[in-house]
Amino acid sequence: MEAIAYIVIGIHILCALGLVLFVLLHSGKGTGLSSMMGGAVPATSSGTGIIEKNLDRITIGFAVGYAVTALLLMVIYRPGV
Repeated sequence: MEAIAYIVIGIHILCALGLVLFVLLHSGKGTGLSSMMGGAVPATSSGTGIIEKNLDRITIGFAVGYAVTALLLMVIYRPGV
């Protein structure tokens, strides 16, 4: 049981770092790293480019992973036992 908790902690840390990284990659009002990488990509009808949509999907994936591992850690992690 202890090994599983440490594996989940590792995944939790990776999700946290990935979430921070991909939130910082999002653009704010037309600026940011995402517009710099995909400035030549035309916007779709929804107003966001292909890179923005992919950044959204990746960020949501990291957020869901972070939430799931947080819930798992509440159930399985018992410090000092």
